Amino acid sequence: MKLTRVAVPLGLAWSSPFCRWQGPLAEMSSVDLAVDVTNRALSARGFHTGEVSHVSFGTTVPQATSFYGVTTITPRLGLDAVTGPTIAQACATSAAVIQSAASQVELGAHGTVLALTTDRTSNGPLMVWSAQGSPGAAPRTEHWVLDPMKFDPNTGGSMLDTAEGVAADEGYTREEIDEVTLLRYDQYRIAAAGPRDYLVPVHVPGRRAETVVVDDFGLHDTTAEGLAKLSAVRPGGVVTYGSQTHPGDGTAGMVLSTPERARELSGGAGIARVLAVGFARAERARMPKAPVPAARRALADAGLDIGDLHVVTTHNPFAVNDVYFAKQTGFPVEKMNPYGCSLVYGHPQGPTGMRAVAELIEALRARGGGRGLFTGCAAGDTAGAVVVEVTE
Repeated sequence: MKLTRVAVPLGLAWSSPFCRWQGPLAEMSSVDLAVDVTNRALSARGFHTGEVSHVSFGTTVPQATSFYGVTTITPRLGLDAVTGPTIAQACATSAAVIQSAASQVELGAHGTVLALTTDRTSNGPLMVWSAQGSPGAAPRTEHWVLDPMKFDPNTGGSMLDTAEGVAADEGYTREEIDEVTLLRYDQYRIAAAGPRDYLVPVHVPGRRAETVVVDDFGLHDTTAEGLAKLSAVRPGGVVTYGSQTHPGDGTAGMVLSTPERARELSGGAGIARVLAVGFARAERARMPKAPVPAARRALADAGLDIGDLHVVTTHNPFAVNDVYFAKQTGFPVEKMNPYGCSLVYGHPQGPTGMRAVAELIEALRARGGGRGLFTGCAAGDTAGAVVVEVTE
């Protein structure tokens, strides 16, 4: 989908820290998390919520009261009369939310909109369905978070199977996979040593005192020696627990408006034009391949080629994803994910891509502008991609 009239004011794309599941955000509803961080993000940036007339909201893991969707959030942001859709597209939810929000601006239906995503994989719901016709009338159950990781209804395989399948198809070695994994951890460590103004602390209420989460929680201190000691998860495979992501909790969002209004809202800092959003699907059981056709579709809509890009960020639940993307497109693997990625800091599903887009914007801003791409895979061998251009 080509976009010509949509931009993000620089400084108005943010994320909470991501926390490994069963960490400090394990008991906080993702709805409450989104409200807490969004209010703090907008207030710190001097943004008045009265600007917003539409909210596109993305979440994939049900929470108490989340049936009511965006209306559980907007009144708590001072947006009593504002509504919008609630969107779930597995790990491509962020791209779908950005497309939904951007479409409102592109078509002139709304002038300034909020794209908001949140999820908590910790303590995910156990779904129970009655089955009176079964022997003994025992109910059917599904753990909303855990079971989809192990079983794709289209193939019967797990998400790990898709990574090992692509690695086998392409002849990737364990050494290649571990090398990219170490690069991503090194990039994260370098970025984390400097300012990351797009990260907004979380204030977690407690019975005795409030806990403030200011950094990503639950990262492994990954080294070459440590990776080398790990056995492959599957005998004969190349993916270890060190070269794949972990479930997490978090929230992320951004404000979108017309380029003219976005420039005003940025206070002269500049804008990130949203040029295109694209989606694609790979063959079954080959999820890590899907970001490549999604990227090509978005780039084609933006009138660009891979050689026109300065930075790429990815949602890469497996290091296999980045190896495949670099080999298929020719984009240097070391120019991808300069702030780290979900392989390192975890994967809360809905907001994972939104954080990666915020990091893409910050990386382009740090270099003085340029064009960038986010692309990331999702359950069902699909992927979403977003193309942006940062200008003064």
